[in-house]
Parts: sequence; C-alpha cells; structure tokens
Amino acid sequence: MNTTIVPNEIRGDAVYGIKQYDYTVNGAQGNSYAEALAAAAFTESVAIEQLAGNYAEVVRQRKRKVEDLGEILSCLAQAVARLPVKDQSQSDAVSINNAAWVNGTALSYGITLVFNHNTDQMTRGNLQRGQNDVQYALDVEDNNLQQDNVSLQSYISKRDNAFSTAARVIKKASNTATSTISNISG
Repeated sequence: MNTTIVPNEIRGDAVYGIKQYDYTVNGAQGNSYAEALAAAAFTESVAIEQLAGNYAEVVRQRKRKVEDLGEILSCLAQAVARLPVKDQSQSDAVSINNAAWVNGTALSYGITLVFNHNTDQMTRGNLQRGQNDVQYALDVEDNNLQQDNVSLQSYISKRDNAFSTAARVIKKASNTATSTISNISG
C-alpha cells in the first residue's frame, strides 16, 4: 500500500511572500500538510504492521519446529533408556514410540534417522547418531528462534513508533488550527 502525496500550489495566495500549498493525498485534493504527513505516517505504520504479522508467522513456525524436534528427541531418549545397560552393543535394537511420526517429521526437517529395514526399530549406534543430529538441529533452530523473536520485537516497536508519530502529527495540527483560530478571533 503506497500513499501518493502531491503538493499543489494555491495560486494567488501568499502569506508574507511565502507560497501556500495544499496536498492531494491518494487522489483526494485539498488536504493540509498535517493531513498529508499523517497519511504517510499511517501508511508506514500499516506496512510495518503487515511485515510484523508475516514475521510473527515465521516465529510461530519456528516454535512448532522446536516443539517437534524436542518431541523427536524425547522419543529417541526413551528408546535409549529401554536398551540393555549390560554389554552395550552398537547393534542392540529397540522399537521407537510413534516411529512413523518420528521418522516422517524428522525427514520433513531434513534429518535422516536410520531405522532397521522395514521396522520401527533403531540400533543403539543409529539412535546415538540420530540424537546428535536432532539435538544439533534443535540448537540451531532455538538460536534462530531467539533471533527472530528479537527482530519481531523490533518490528513491533517500529510499528508503535509510527502510530505514535501519526498521532502526534494529528494532535499538533489540531493544536495549530485551534491556536490560529484563537489568535484570529482574539
């Protein structure tokens, strides 16, 4: 959304030799400088609001990924806990809870877990590698999420500042008009 503002010289009107203008804002003629400035400020705040909304969606998706990776890691840790403690062999195998979901979700995030052929089982060695891969992806995603949260806060702050600027411009214009009328009539 763009705001088009065009200054229009008011022919024949000058105050103390200074040319006077009104403004066309988005095709509407006869706006004051304050109205044009407020329109621009509101346009900026709306644009920032849309950007913040899009960024908030990115943050929601990152949160979902962090939750999913945490759940996958939990399923793998539970499986490791069920492995025999004595005579630990890398080939010991155990079933993974929700194996189809774990495998499918991990794949959707670019993580390949190695299951025993056509089963819901993983060996100790593959479980340990899988845990490391998922933990690394979780750490990376958590760091990205923290950075995105900071960026989102920045956009929200910019949006608030833009709305505040627009409100101040409108208030100043109103005060100026009131003061001018008061001075003329007084």
